[in-house]
Amino acid sequence: MADEDDYYPPVSPMAAGMGGKCPRCGQGALYDGFLKLKTHCPSCGLDYAKADTGDGPAVFVIFITGFVGVLFAFILRFMFGAPAWLVLLLAFAITIGLTFMLLRPMKATLVALQYRNKAAEGRVDEE
Repeated sequence: MADEDDYYPPVSPMAAGMGGKCPRCGQGALYDGFLKLKTHCPSCGLDYAKADTGDGPAVFVIFITGFVGVLFAFILRFMFGAPAWLVLLLAFAITIGLTFMLLRPMKATLVALQYRNKAAEGRVDEE
């Protein structure tokens, strides 16, 4: 019996993640709200119940936005001599903006990577 995934062409996890689409068909929407996953794909019916990214997306977003925010603050302060209050205000705004821009695609990409790599809960073989 053929695997049901054989009927769908392979979808790039990056393309599915950046578009917030189903990792199996690449068509259906992944989200029901800002970060809440739908129960299943409206196009192909893939069940999203096993998709659990945990804190992974948040960690990646923290690393990326932290680096960009601090780099921006240093450049603004030491290359352009901007006052400290302006540096703090702009670095905070950039960090918050980048966080909201990156969180959805990062979570969708990790869901797509879990699907592609057939991630499952760890089990111990009892022999």
